[in-house]
Amino acid sequence: MILLQVGTTEIVGAEGTEAITVLELLTKGGYMMLPLVLLSITALYIFIERIMTINREAKTPNGFTDTIRSKVISGDINGARVFCKETDTPVARMIEKGLSRIGSPLKNIEVSIENVGKIEVYKLEKNLSFLATISGAAPMIGFLGTVTGMIQAFIAIAQEEGAVSPKLLSSGIYEAMITTAAGLVVGILAYLAYNYLVTRVQKLVHKMEYGAIEFVDLLQEPT
Repeated sequence: MILLQVGTTEIVGAEGTEAITVLELLTKGGYMMLPLVLLSITALYIFIERIMTINREAKTPNGFTDTIRSKVISGDINGARVFCKETDTPVARMIEKGLSRIGSPLKNIEVSIENVGKIEVYKLEKNLSFLATISGAAPMIGFLGTVTGMIQAFIAIAQEEGAVSPKLLSSGIYEAMITTAAGLVVGILAYLAYNYLVTRVQKLVHKMEYGAIEFVDLLQEPT
């Protein structure tokens, strides 16, 4: 029976209780634990970096649209562009590009805004595909570690002379299963992180689309 306690695992067997730390337990998972550790660190880095980026890009100041509207209506196009550059958000960069195309046909303005929007979405989605890859690869690496661990355990059993020790069999099996558990944990957390980030990006993209629509509508208002 294995009991998880605060940072310690107790392995209870016929010879008594042996207490080992979780870190020591993970080191028993074999060589496949190394790529799992690297994937978990990479996933954590991507998640934190994307969260910080999304939070920064989503901060559009209050009254941004009203300020742009008043400047455009008053004919202060340069002032509106300067205000967009100072705001420095995806919505502001899209509108700044549209302001730079004022005087061109409306269709050209819409296309220029759309092109900037595509670039901004690409920036927001940076490394998300890699996070999705981690969510799928980590469990498979864990299963591979289990298979290789079981192979090594059966090789040891085959080389054992006489009766096979239950301790040898059980220790080989639980060491092999550690990689499966670790791979599933890394994969599940990466999957949850990926879906959370995708949701945040979609909300920001909708905000960008709404801002672009408002700006185009503003250009079509009668003077």
